[in-house]
Amino acid sequence: MPNLEGIILAAGESRRMGYPKPLLKIGGRTFIEHIAATMLAVVPRLVIVIGAHRERVLGAIPRDRRIVIAENPNYARGQLSSLKVGLSALRPDASGALVHLGDHPMVRAETFAAIVDWYNQTGKPIVIARHDGHRGHPVVFDRTMFAELQSAPEEVGARNVVNADSSRVAYVDLDDRGINLDLDTPSDLARAGLPPPPKE
Repeated sequence: MPNLEGIILAAGESRRMGYPKPLLKIGGRTFIEHIAATMLAVVPRLVIVIGAHRERVLGAIPRDRRIVIAENPNYARGQLSSLKVGLSALRPDASGALVHLGDHPMVRAETFAAIVDWYNQTGKPIVIARHDGHRGHPVVFDRTMFAELQSAPEEVGARNVVNADSSRVAYVDLDDRGINLDLDTPSDLARAGLPPPPKE
């Protein structure tokens, strides 16, 4: 069986939110705690990439032997720079990476399971969750894609690799609006029915 490991990208500056997004709350837990628990139900090991707000995010990450912390000193270069750090922290025998974002806490547990199942069934090197015709997260990248991701220009992002050859990509259409629910501002939280960021 393929051996996927997880990556959570939690290194961003959260400028538009005005508060570190991994520390926001959903159901009484921080985003990072909630996402980590959901992903560890489907992967044996999880890499969490931190950068901005390093100490605060680090303090919120659950103490679990299955979780590894990787630091991206170049987080200002964007999401792909963090993904590269995460890929480098995977074990050599990992068959691929289940990648998710630290500000997408509303994805259902079944969605992660469906993405992993589809990767195992199809053998496609890129598997992407899609809702209502819009692709989002989580995404699986097979190890065969790692070198291409590592050499992709950071200003363009991983979509450069995703869009390079459509025959390599499988989409999983799911009834889960969390797949492309971006939570970037306090008003996004309000629309999603989540509490506002605490006052600093």
